[in-house]
Amino acid sequence: MTFKAEYIWIDGTAPTAKLRSKTKIITDGTPALGELPLWGFDGSSTNQAEGHASDLVLRPVFVCPDPVRGGDDVLVLCEVLHTDMTPHPSNTRAALAEVSARYAAQEPVFGIEQEYTFFEGTRPLGFPVNGFPAPQGGYYCGVGVDEIHGRPVVEAHLENCLKAGLGISGINAEVMPGQWEFQVGPLAPLEVSDQLWVARWLLYRTAEDFGVAATLDPKPVKGDWNGAGAHTNFSTRAMREGPEGYDAIVTACESLGEGSKPLDHVKNYGAGIDERLTGLHETAPWDEYTYGVSDRGASVRIPWQVERDGKGYIEDRRPNANMDPYVVTRLLVDTCCEALEKAGRV
Repeated sequence: MTFKAEYIWIDGTAPTAKLRSKTKIITDGTPALGELPLWGFDGSSTNQAEGHASDLVLRPVFVCPDPVRGGDDVLVLCEVLHTDMTPHPSNTRAALAEVSARYAAQEPVFGIEQEYTFFEGTRPLGFPVNGFPAPQGGYYCGVGVDEIHGRPVVEAHLENCLKAGLGISGINAEVMPGQWEFQVGPLAPLEVSDQLWVARWLLYRTAEDFGVAATLDPKPVKGDWNGAGAHTNFSTRAMREGPEGYDAIVTACESLGEGSKPLDHVKNYGAGIDERLTGLHETAPWDEYTYGVSDRGASVRIPWQVERDGKGYIEDRRPNANMDPYVVTRLLVDTCCEALEKAGRV
């Protein structure tokens, strides 16, 4: 059997990595993860190596059906290794794998809300050629051509994600024109991160067919317009189960505010975080840490039904749309699970 395998990886572009991909024709075997071969690439062209030692290795870590090509073709997410099979510095997945294994018994689970903005040329989709559209207000979860821009792309992307078998749990129009969101999860740390990266690749690839671009810029339009985030919902088994679930939730929230933790997290939550986390537009200031029930102006929100039920999850509202999910989930697991372990809430 012959099939096409689209090998996808994360490059070394700073401060925000880009997705790269290329196609491998495989003429034997089946498109299963354990049977997909290693492959190589030119790291000097992806900001990951020097020209005199440019060879790097792609190791498949996640495979799913390719909804764009169809048939038996597959998408293959890979991690980047040196030729001695050690993780490349740009490979943030390797560190998450270690932390996830350390705290696997606590069963951490994530749901990530990925916001993004469509652009047509140099302006957001829905913005007039000269000037600005009507102020924010009616665009969020709106309907009608006067308020919604890019729905055909969004629907095609959703369909592609579902055909790929990704754990997409919803979509909605966001606060600024041309701005949308999809949600991935609830899934374990490695699974949610792998699938978010593939969903991002599918977003860019789907938008190609419509002649528009999708960006994860956290502040795509300056001024009185909402930025784009990746609100990260998190829980452990102790947080999800009563009767002491709420105590575990408070322990997790408190741990995120201890010592240098707030700044340690924020500086790794995506480039340009200070432009988005201003204290306005449903954000907390980047250099302050707060948490509260039903408070979208806090760093971390506890949903109202979680307080009512005495168990559930928390929402870290600080991560940017351009964050690395391997990094964000690692930080949350490391900080919260360590605190819960010390408090005996596991």
